[in-house]
Amino acid sequence: MPKSKPRSAAPNPRVAVLAYEGLCAFEFSCAAEVFGLARPELGADWYRFETCAAQRRPLRGQYGLRISADAGLDRLVRAGTVVIPGWSSIDAPVPPRIADALREAHARGARLLSICSGAFALAATGLLDGRRATTHWRYVDALRARYPRIRVDPNALYVDEGTLLTSAGSAAGLDLCLHLVRRDWGAKVANHVARRLVIPPHREGGQAQYIDRPIEPEAGNALSPLLERMRRQLAEPLPVAVLAGMAAMSERNFMRRFKQSTGTTPADWLIQARVDRARELLETTSLAIDRIAGRTGFGSAITMRHHFRRKLGLSPRDYRERFARDAASATRR
Repeated sequence: MPKSKPRSAAPNPRVAVLAYEGLCAFEFSCAAEVFGLARPELGADWYRFETCAAQRRPLRGQYGLRISADAGLDRLVRAGTVVIPGWSSIDAPVPPRIADALREAHARGARLLSICSGAFALAATGLLDGRRATTHWRYVDALRARYPRIRVDPNALYVDEGTLLTSAGSAAGLDLCLHLVRRDWGAKVANHVARRLVIPPHREGGQAQYIDRPIEPEAGNALSPLLERMRRQLAEPLPVAVLAGMAAMSERNFMRRFKQSTGTTPADWLIQARVDRARELLETTSLAIDRIAGRTGFGSAITMRHHFRRKLGLSPRDYRERFARDAASATRR
């Protein structure tokens, strides 16, 4: 960690995690590990973590877990962030008391964050109506059918709608929690937490790459080295004809194999890889935006700005302001 004290932009550091009968243990642990673990190296302003439940009796969770919540639902209104770590079943109704408490917390300024099937509990509040959201790919169709006013994104690892945040399958909860740390504390702290967790600060692509699909073994073996080569050569033009030649395939066969292996097209894969590399450079260097655009294959700042807004909902300049306030002091590369 840097010697200077890291900034904290969190207006309210209280994190309340909703506990319930049948608690999803892994999703709960994701929130606890990121927000509840003591981090003295980050100072006294780190998050303050507690659990809240509708019942004051001990609750049963998965795998024989027993948990006694710190407080009742009334404490949710004091939180800056409320985490819904999964839900006992996508078919289990959400008690009105819980839905009301979540709505009240949000009305008082809390950010509501759901992990995996927790999107169904958040959807029951009506707060996601008209907004983008995601959940585990297995539950996408059910979420769409039950809540047609939600714009469900089946591919995203997580969706940030400001004060309403949703993640895909269980481990994507870690991606979303780290994203929130990045929003509140900046890139260096988020990267530090990721290293402590031994996970990457960013994961490339969406959850489409994890959806069950028949992948021919030889396709994976053929494309793995190609994907690494594409990452190394992001600054170069990489049309389909060139990529197919690198893979020793016809263009038609290459397009089919690529879609099977990655869940997306070569063009979309390249755009995401270039955005991810540009994000890294914006966070860790003071390079001018047009130079970053050249290094990452966008060619121009205008093109890079277009793809940033489409993928992330903000411009490269705004991204740097939000996540890398200290970029000006980083080593120029």
